Amino acid sequence: MSKDQAIGWLLLIVSIVVIIVYGWIVFFTQWWQLLLQLTAFIAIAGVFGILAWIGYTLATTPPPKPIEEIEKEIESEIKNLESTEQKPPEGQQIGEKKS
Repeated sequence: MSKDQAIGWLLLIVSIVVIIVYGWIVFFTQWWQLLLQLTAFIAIAGVFGILAWIGYTLATTPPPKPIEEIEKEIESEIKNLESTEQKPPEGQQIGEKKS
């Protein structure tokens, strides 16, 4: 059995045990109300904690540059590259070797 399969079986067994214990506490003990309150609180805190994190990320991330500005930068870079290209000396064609 591989390590992944062992972890899979362990997760399966632990999950089944947790489901059985949770059901037993909810239906057969005096702690059912506290358990349901804790479960609801954790679920709500988790969901809204994630939403708060997303909101914070959106609020603190600077907006992207407009496409027009990026296009202008690309065009200026292309012009710079074209102007800095080396031209072959007079009388020599491109691809021709000096002798």
